[in-house]
Amino acid sequence: MNIAVILAGGSGSRLGGALPKQFLKVAGKKIIEHTIFAFENNENIDEIAVVTKEEFVNEVEQLVVSNLFKKVKKVLVGGKERYHSSLSAINAYTDDSVNLIFHDAVRPLVNDRIIDDCVKALENYNAIDVAIKATDTIIRVDDSDCICEIPPRAELRNGQTPQCFKRGTIRRAYEIALQDPNFVTTDDCGVVRKYLPEEKVFVVPGEVFNMKVTYTEDLFLLDKLYQLKSIKGNNHELVADAGEKMAGKVMVVFGGSYGIGEEVVKIGRELGATVYSFSRSENGVDVTDAQKVREVLAEVKAQNGRIDYVVNTAGILVKEPLYGMDYETIVKSVNVNYLGVVNVAKESFEYLRESKGSMLFYTSSSYTKGRMMYSIYSSTKAAIVNLVQALSEEWAEFGIRVNCVNPERTKTPMRVQAFGNEPDDTLLNPKFVGIATVNTLISKMTGEVIDVRR
Repeated sequence: MNIAVILAGGSGSRLGGALPKQFLKVAGKKIIEHTIFAFENNENIDEIAVVTKEEFVNEVEQLVVSNLFKKVKKVLVGGKERYHSSLSAINAYTDDSVNLIFHDAVRPLVNDRIIDDCVKALENYNAIDVAIKATDTIIRVDDSDCICEIPPRAELRNGQTPQCFKRGTIRRAYEIALQDPNFVTTDDCGVVRKYLPEEKVFVVPGEVFNMKVTYTEDLFLLDKLYQLKSIKGNNHELVADAGEKMAGKVMVVFGGSYGIGEEVVKIGRELGATVYSFSRSENGVDVTDAQKVREVLAEVKAQNGRIDYVVNTAGILVKEPLYGMDYETIVKSVNVNYLGVVNVAKESFEYLRESKGSMLFYTSSSYTKGRMMYSIYSSTKAAIVNLVQALSEEWAEFGIRVNCVNPERTKTPMRVQAFGNEPDDTLLNPKFVGIATVNTLISKMTGEVIDVRR
């Protein structure tokens, strides 16, 4: 059994505010909410315990309820020092064989790869740390602030969390440590290293972005990282339970007549879903016409009694410098690429609220930096990411998941029209984007940008 222990007992004194840093908001949520979501959505985590100060227990319980966290089973009271919080979690369980995965509440960007690697490593080791290679030269100074040693950088790592243990291992280490009158620690792996020297502590590679919020400047950096955050999508094969989750569901695809949309329609139907495809060329449905979008969604609901998934792939790409574009072309590009997305989102809300369904849009790699020759297209794709992130927060309480797929250059009719014929081995097969789309629709993710690569 894998139990994530979220350590949220910090005071935030170095941040200079009255509210502990884990309860500050970044990218629309409290930092601790982002952190809990990371473990809540990881398939290897069976249970979550949150350790916090007594005065914040009620606040943690409220956010557990408001976010519908199902894995959070314990909200524990910590203590003055970090190790008091660790001990609180250790003592809350009795089975020495369970895995305790300690993680700082103020490291919200921990990802599935790190968590999964930690769980895997616990099959062979009883103590796990996470660290990244040191990039700066580390110096040791004496009492007069003069260099007394420069350790070889190749041997050094910057420690992160999670830190993971078999409960029996970390329990025994603390039992010995607490008998030491000179015991001082800020690190659980350090306790094992010192008091159980025969126990190897394996190091799992971390990530540079798995940063800890310590100072005010970190909040600005973290917010920017969330704006640019993306995850790698599984585009090679459908997840094992895709057929089970998709069978019997009702999906609506706007722009489903060709390219990526056509692949999504095909995969959905192969998995047993009832899929409706709408587009200008196929049946005269233009996403810029909110009334038409409203009508076709109502028809699908009337025929099936529900709508579970809504996908919008409709878009146009005009490759032309802004100064040379006429206003009719500009307005059309903005309307199709952005207003159409807004129309689909707004008109789908009630149906997805009823089914607690999922909505998915598409961006492009240009959302992080505008591209010369297609400034309007790039800016609308950036707007879509912003919209997805905002709606994922607005609609979380209704159980609606909203995500965005970011495929690299894909061989679609739209791209051929804009760029001509390109070598096939330089382009992504739209089928792979369709696979990533379906995997995302049936996942628990929300507010994510899913990168799809060859």
